[in-house]
Amino acid sequence: MDFVKMQGIGNDYVYIDAFHQTIDDPSALAIRMADRHFGIGGDGLILVAPPSESGKKLGAHVRMRMFNADGSESEMCGNGIRCVAKFAYDRGLSRSNPMKVETPRGVLALDLWLERGKVAQVSVNMGPPILKPSEIPVLLTGMDRVVEHPWHHVLNLRAMSPTHEWIAASGLSEHFTCVSMGNPHVMFYCHDVARIPLEVIGPKIEKHELFPRRVNVHFVQVHNRLELTMRSWERGSGITLACGTGASAVCVAGVLTNRNDRLVRISLPGGQLALKWNAADDCVYMTGPAVEVFTGVWPDAETK
Repeated sequence: MDFVKMQGIGNDYVYIDAFHQTIDDPSALAIRMADRHFGIGGDGLILVAPPSESGKKLGAHVRMRMFNADGSESEMCGNGIRCVAKFAYDRGLSRSNPMKVETPRGVLALDLWLERGKVAQVSVNMGPPILKPSEIPVLLTGMDRVVEHPWHHVLNLRAMSPTHEWIAASGLSEHFTCVSMGNPHVMFYCHDVARIPLEVIGPKIEKHELFPRRVNVHFVQVHNRLELTMRSWERGSGITLACGTGASAVCVAGVLTNRNDRLVRISLPGGQLALKWNAADDCVYMTGPAVEVFTGVWPDAETK
C-alpha cells in the first residue's frame, strides 16, 4: 500500500489515497503506522477519500478521515486538512482552487497558494467556533459560554502532578476557557509555557470527567495583542508540535477574554500560524504551510 508522510509545522500524519485503495480497519492501521519506533511515525493517519453523497451535495471535492495515534477517529485537524489539500491537488485527485474538503466538522473551503505548480501554503476557513457548553462538550451548566471559569472549582490541577510549584512559577491564571472548532479545546493562560509539565497534566486533563468526549489541552503565553505562544496536548496523540484547530480555538478564546485581537500570529513548537476570527461571518481563518516529507510502501496492511 502506498503512503505519503506529510507535516504542517511539525504536526505530522501518514496520508493514504483512499480513492484508489480501500482500508478495512483504519483505526488499527493508524496505531501501527503512527508508532514512532516500529512504524512510520506520526500523530496519526489521514485518509483522503471521495466525498460521501451528502458531501457531494454540499460541493465537496474530497473527504478527510482522521485517526489519532491511539486509533480513535477525530472530527478535524487544522494542520492535517492543509496537507489533505496539498495531497489531493499535487496528485490530481482534485484541481479545484478553492478546494472543498468534507470532514465530520462539515465541508470546509481551502484557498491554495502554489509554488512551481504545487501547493505550498493553504488558508482554511475553519468555520465558526462553537461556544455552547453542551455542544463543546463540557459538563458545566447555567452558562452560555465557558469563558474565564475558575479551574480550581472543577479541575484540581494541584493534584495532577507530584508537585505543583509550576503553577506559581509559570504564572498560571486561575481561569480556563473552552471552545470547540468541531472538536473540544480547553485553554489555560500563563506567563511562561515552558514551565508547564505538559506530559504530566496533559493526559489527566484530557480524560477528566468534565469533558465527556475528552479534550485537547492548550497552555498559552500572550506576548502582546498580536503575538502568542502555545503548547498543546492533543487528544489521542499526546504532545504535538502543532495543533491547527487548537490555534483557532486559542485565537477565539483570546478575543473572548480580551487578551488578543481578532488577527494574530501564533508560535507553536513546530512553527507559526496566522489566525483571523472574522467578525463579518464569525468564521476562523487559518493560514500555514503544507509539506510532503517522503513517500513509501507499507507492506503490512489489509487492502482491497
